[in-house]
Amino acid sequence: MGKTGQEQAPLLLGPTAHGQDAYTWRRGGGECGRHGGVDVVISNAVTRILPDESQAERADEVIDVSNTATHAFLRSYGPVLRPGGRLIVVASSLGTLGHLDPRLHHLFDGASLDQVEYAVESWRSAIHHKTAQEAGWPRWLNVPSKVAQVAAVRAVAAERREHDLADNTLIASVCPGMVDTATSRPWFSDFSQAQSPSEAARAVLDLVFAEQVDPALYGELIRFGKALPWHGGTPPTEQDQLVRP
Repeated sequence: MGKTGQEQAPLLLGPTAHGQDAYTWRRGGGECGRHGGVDVVISNAVTRILPDESQAERADEVIDVSNTATHAFLRSYGPVLRPGGRLIVVASSLGTLGHLDPRLHHLFDGASLDQVEYAVESWRSAIHHKTAQEAGWPRWLNVPSKVAQVAAVRAVAAERREHDLADNTLIASVCPGMVDTATSRPWFSDFSQAQSPSEAARAVLDLVFAEQVDPALYGELIRFGKALPWHGGTPPTEQDQLVRP
């Protein structure tokens, strides 16, 4: 039963898996296409990395899960999303452009999905060639990976905005807020406002089950029902000092 109540393709929630890869998304999108499309699909994947682990040594895994797989998710499920559907990427408030060094902003601001992919692979190459910091990339992988993730969603949404809004279809990224998990614990000192995973899920489900898509939220990074300013934020320093290059 689809989101609209019609007996068509089943409502699909994208798997939440540690190693969600591009092949899995492409295969899933192909299956949905053969069965008439999809109403709801959510990408929520993460690589757990600790401050004492080398960021460079874990870079390929982080980028593959957070970015390469997100690009495949968008390319695979965007074309089979039915009118009135919801395509959501769970990201982070660190995904706004201002969290990156200004030297890097042009790589993601107004970029197409192809351009975002190129920027991500350029970042990956710079890490391997030990030139990333010189170019302005932070040591902490989480910030560029999240900015690129949000930029990829924005790129796809920009191409579809008019048609999707007419059909009450939503494409967006969402930040559920601080969530108290084993993955986040090593990186932040203040968890006084943190939520449990089940509490955080409400922010995603509110978007899924909203009767009407708010045009102000379409294509944006959403936190607690409001769009975060794309150019907002400042480069974090605490976490960058914690990490091992």
